[in-house]
Amino acid sequence: MQEERILRGRNVALASVFAALYAVLVFAFAGLSFQLVQMRVADALIPISILFGWPAVLGVTFGCAVANLVTPMPSVITDVILGSAANFFASLLAWKVAIRIRGKIGELVGCLVATAIVTFVVGSYLALITDLDFWMWWLGIGAGSILSVTLVGYLLVQGLRRAGVKT
Repeated sequence: MQEERILRGRNVALASVFAALYAVLVFAFAGLSFQLVQMRVADALIPISILFGWPAVLGVTFGCAVANLVTPMPSVITDVILGSAANFFASLLAWKVAIRIRGKIGELVGCLVATAIVTFVVGSYLALITDLDFWMWWLGIGAGSILSVTLVGYLLVQGLRRAGVKT
């Protein structure tokens, strides 16, 4: 019973740290986080769900909701709800794919799946609320997501593994 309570407390603390870190990274790199070519440095945290599971999934989801409260886009509510949903499904599926396909290949495929989800969900709703073509947003969000989620996120997961992070 005590061990279970400690584990729950640890998970809440981790989710809180991930949420705060996500929001701070978006604010710190706001010039890159809200553009047509959106290089959201904070999205590199999405793949850490591969290592941490639910705490990371919930952390990047809530962190995105907080960060998107200051969006320069025409609809804050849309950006908060759909951006957070994109992060939720991207991190959840990255984690589940990495479990299903074990090893570094599974982790890379998980990152690619997360990149695709963020690209199509965020690119689609931004196209609808800004009246720009879908393909422009998909290319812009996709380019940034390949860099942040797939490249930096994958390297972050590998670095944490090498550092001996135990989950």
